[in-house]
Amino acid sequence: MAPIDDLPPLREVIRRHGLSARKSLGQNFLLDLNLTTRIARAGGSLDDVTVVEIGPGPGGLTRALLAAGARRVVAVERDERAVAALAEVAGHYPGRLDIVEGDAMDFDPRPRLDATPARVIANLPYNIATALLVRWLCVEPWPPWYDSLVLMFQREVAERIVALPGSATYGRLSVIASWRCEARILFDVNPSAFVPPPKVTSSVVRLTPRMEPLACDRRRLELVTQAAFGQRRKMLRQSLKSLGADTGRLIAAAGLAETARAEEIPVAGFVALAQALDETTTGKPS
Repeated sequence: MAPIDDLPPLREVIRRHGLSARKSLGQNFLLDLNLTTRIARAGGSLDDVTVVEIGPGPGGLTRALLAAGARRVVAVERDERAVAALAEVAGHYPGRLDIVEGDAMDFDPRPRLDATPARVIANLPYNIATALLVRWLCVEPWPPWYDSLVLMFQREVAERIVALPGSATYGRLSVIASWRCEARILFDVNPSAFVPPPKVTSSVVRLTPRMEPLACDRRRLELVTQAAFGQRRKMLRQSLKSLGADTGRLIAAAGLAETARAEEIPVAGFVALAQALDETTTGKPS
């Protein structure tokens, strides 16, 4: 594949800046230009789009996003070595790369966004990937500040995100993700595409927000899913006792069977439980 720009090859950038991947930062660098370009294009047209990228490292995906036409990329990076490497990319694309040095878990991108559409496209550090996704799924108000999320996860996490009721991988993450977004796995990535190669296959997942998800209080939904899946092998009449409410009344109000187990309950069922819990707690219909 022809170079996407005339910047130095990524291996040279890594060598010059001493960017050996650090396990403590969950770093696995993508050096394959075919792959970074494919990920950048997986989010659709980037014309007039501001992209938020987490953990850009030496800038392989960053360069692909800019070359694909992103209006601006907000790149959040903890590693000061990578920040220096990204500065070279910023110089090549004046005014289009906004480098934020800091922890992504403490970063709110909204003050840096404008009226143009925002999108998250990232090869997420494995050690914070799930926590970041949950944070984005639980953002308020809803609809969120992004129009889609195109994210790299370990394959097993990707499978949990898109799992359906009845599946062994269906759980809290599946419910929250499906409640607020439409999610699907786009393609897998072989470990050999990374430096260093991880021990597992990775997958790129796209999540598109539902503009009007089923109505319920997000905190109640988190409570009922935590209780139900915390004891997923037990029937609802037992697993929901930790909520401190009248379990029988709660389940009946949601139109579910007391003998059902968490993995059998669709998203709408958990929403009904959250609504019933809200009514039980506040004394008012949700």
